[in-house]
Amino acid sequence: MGEIEGLDSESIDYIDEMTSEISSNQNIMFASSHSKLTIEQKEMPPIGTATGIFIIFISLLGFINGLDYTSAESGLVRPDEFVYSMAQNAPDESAIFRGNIFDHNGTPLNDSIVYVSWQENGVWNSSEINSDSEGYFEIERLDPGMIRVDIITNRDGHQDVFSNRVLLSPPALFEPIGFTTIDFTVPSQSEFSQQKCSNGADDCVIREIDMTPQQMDHPLMDPGAASLYTTVGIAFIGLAVMSTGFAIWALKSGSIGLLRTSAILSFFTMGHYYTACLFGLIAFALTYSIKKQEVILE
Repeated sequence: MGEIEGLDSESIDYIDEMTSEISSNQNIMFASSHSKLTIEQKEMPPIGTATGIFIIFISLLGFINGLDYTSAESGLVRPDEFVYSMAQNAPDESAIFRGNIFDHNGTPLNDSIVYVSWQENGVWNSSEINSDSEGYFEIERLDPGMIRVDIITNRDGHQDVFSNRVLLSPPALFEPIGFTTIDFTVPSQSEFSQQKCSNGADDCVIREIDMTPQQMDHPLMDPGAASLYTTVGIAFIGLAVMSTGFAIWALKSGSIGLLRTSAILSFFTMGHYYTACLFGLIAFALTYSIKKQEVILE
């Protein structure tokens, strides 16, 4: 290709550079940074597999813990113990006690005295109220926890006292007040007449049937509190199943993130005496020590 008329070689080189119509005759140089392309292996390393198996074991502890909670009459933890432990940290005067009083035929007993007493710092405190025409009573501003309830009924010249041990529920979740609703069925007069008098006489004005010795292990409590206890157990079982599922998924896919999620879920299954909490923290920490091997692409 000849030179363009009227232009020198420098002008042609400049035009070529601007228009790119003429290829540059400069030599192109390549340099290597010695970098290598690597990718992570998909398989879970041995420490990750061991951690996953450990998490499945933790989830099993949480599952057993949930079954314990759903078995209200047996197990290491029972509903009354669960509610009582919550009541220890509840605010004072945050419980309301209410219910109905019936005789052995199911007829409401009006004007019966509901005498409530509880021990605080070695001193016995008390409160009382009379049932209305429908046998209903309600006492406010009580402390959550264990109390003694005496139902006092005057019938045919006798004063019959029916005593029970009751556990007052503390506030639950965001509720400022804990409600305990229990209905009482007072035994018949013939049952009271069979009780021995405290002074040894054949007949006495004050007759008592005391159920508290039989209720030392299982005091009376609100049915709603017992159902809440069972609900907590179902939640533990659900979390344990989810944790196990994530752990198996992580072992199959090799995902450390899924394994870490499984460890977090296992922490909230609690376990007996908080074993799952402790082991869950250990498993969560172990997930940060898992490093996958890298494969160099040639």
